[in-house]
Amino acid sequence: MRAVQVSLGLQTDKAPGEYARLARLAEDAGFDGVSVFSDLLYQPPVAALLEMAGATSRLRLGCACWNPYTLHPYEIAGQFAAVDAASSGRAYLGLAKGSWLEAIGLEAPRPIAHLRDAVGVVQALLGGEGAGYDGEVFRVEPGVRLRYPVERSRAPILMGSWGPLGTALAGEVADEIKVGGSANSAMVGVVRSRLRRGLERSGRPADAVGVVLGAVTVVDRDGDAARRHARRQVAMYLDVVAALDPTVTLPDDLLPAIRARLAEGDDEGAGRLVPRDVLDLFAFSGTPEDIASHARRLIGAGVDRIEFGTPHGIDSAEGIALLGREVLPQLED
Repeated sequence: MRAVQVSLGLQTDKAPGEYARLARLAEDAGFDGVSVFSDLLYQPPVAALLEMAGATSRLRLGCACWNPYTLHPYEIAGQFAAVDAASSGRAYLGLAKGSWLEAIGLEAPRPIAHLRDAVGVVQALLGGEGAGYDGEVFRVEPGVRLRYPVERSRAPILMGSWGPLGTALAGEVADEIKVGGSANSAMVGVVRSRLRRGLERSGRPADAVGVVLGAVTVVDRDGDAARRHARRQVAMYLDVVAALDPTVTLPDDLLPAIRARLAEGDDEGAGRLVPRDVLDLFAFSGTPEDIASHARRLIGAGVDRIEFGTPHGIDSAEGIALLGREVLPQLED
């Protein structure tokens, strides 16, 4: 038995049928769940989730994360309900403010109010009692109900956040908090401390919210090849999340240099700039033994779930198989 849950995270950039194939592979390999991302300009996550729901019988499935700035919480509730029904109650619902919204002309004011109200609207609609919800940003009129049956009257909520306010909100309303793009064991203690404010405010027990860390993952028997591939994959996320980690001090010129190469379309060059010690804070990469050792450090720090994110290997299917065959057994109690 494993000490923690271990899931996979998939980017929604695949052809129809590929999600089902990878989900079956993940289920057969012994993973506990599969998440799909909802990054800007990739495929909407619901199609991938429905495909995977029909192809599996055990995996927990969810979007990490839907965004209430690009999709109204009413629509989020409906998409979650569809996946939950198709999977016979195996879905979870992730919410986050998201990144890169300026690329499509969207601003993101009052993110805590948007996220709090998104949870309120979703749960009010799924609950089916017609009580309504009156929030700062979103509202549902009393008497309004969904016009179809739902699998469950409450969605398990994952909140995606790096910041203290979003994490405190998760302490009030969520079942899990995910720090996306982090493989840094030091963040577990930071998150636990920030959760405490919301947990105390809502009178919830200290263990009410699970802590999830997930990041780019590349495994290969050639550890150097895996790290080269991971550097290229992690560069675009590093530009967003590295400055959010309060436990890390980066060289002053690192992020501007990465940002400049990304702007030029030079992902390979951006990746080459990522030092090994920085890579290990924001990605899982190397041989199966390297990744198992890295995961055990997170387990020792008290994480509740580890999510090995895309692309998993130089070839995705081979990476998933290798993670299942040679990493998961090393994480058993």
